[in-house]
Amino acid sequence: MSATMDRRAQVHVYSVHAIHPFHAVMLAATLPLFLGALLSDWAYWRTHEIQWANFSSWLIAGALVFGAVALLFAVFGLFARRGRGGRRSLYLLLLLAMWVLGFINALAHAKDAWAVMPMGLLLSVIVALLAIAATWVGFSTLRSEMVS
Repeated sequence: MSATMDRRAQVHVYSVHAIHPFHAVMLAATLPLFLGALLSDWAYWRTHEIQWANFSSWLIAGALVFGAVALLFAVFGLFARRGRGGRRSLYLLLLLAMWVLGFINALAHAKDAWAVMPMGLLLSVIVALLAIAATWVGFSTLRSEMVS
């Protein structure tokens, strides 16, 4: 007994709208730097050792550099023909808020010694939360759409 099966494979093509690798590195670098600044601010608040405030200032400065590049990528991505949408707008607004408040935090950390507290610690908490949210939204744009 012989049976013939016609197996025609359906080919599905997946279109992936992924974040550019360089953009991903710039975005990913902001999170540990802002979190490190938060931790060093907390250490300064607990120990009163001025070096923690200095270390936090440098971490914030580094995060602002990487954040500015990620912000430029987000602006260009928003104005790209395929990039208009609610998620990209939210991502851009989160990055912008993170960068602006991070800059204000850097100015607050430019004060002398204990004058940094408590505003520096509060701003570091807010900026770290914004960095987490921006990184989450930025990397969640990785999605697959079936094009058949």
